[in-house]
Amino acid sequence: MAKQITITNGTGSEAVGVGNYTVSATVTGYDNSSINPSSVSIETSTSDYAFTISANGTLTIHVTDTGTSEGTPIVGATFYRTDSTGNTYGNVITTNSQGNAIFNNVPYDTSGFTVYYKQTASDGNHDFNTAVASTSLTSSTSTLELQNPAFQTYNFTLNDANYENMPIDSGTITLS
Repeated sequence: MAKQITITNGTGSEAVGVGNYTVSATVTGYDNSSINPSSVSIETSTSDYAFTISANGTLTIHVTDTGTSEGTPIVGATFYRTDSTGNTYGNVITTNSQGNAIFNNVPYDTSGFTVYYKQTASDGNHDFNTAVASTSLTSSTSTLELQNPAFQTYNFTLNDANYENMPIDSGTITLS
């Protein structure tokens, strides 16, 4: 007799009899045939069983100074996959010479699958948003245009601390 185990936030529990089982999965956005392991032996001496499942979509985040395909690519911007609260998963993804950060093996579904990500750095000359962002993947490949605008110019003054309003002739201020 088949037992269905409902998974919520990665976990589930169910009373199951001891024995050998063939494992299948129904998970929106994923390649259900990739369930691993595809068979399991339930034993009284073990109460926890772990499975993995793969997705085969590709999300490309194209980062430019304008947020359009015609903009100047930003090389070296870094991203992570996250959940909706910002917990990071997997390795950092860095934009290449075309400004593309490519996330392989992401889930997608024709009705839309929400993929969360966040940017953690740019190239040192452009601003970026550190908030968790998301996009809906409705096909196996998707490209998202993202803007990293050039830094805004700010003015700085340096005056003598002992002589009010007396400017320093020359020097350097370092912001680290």
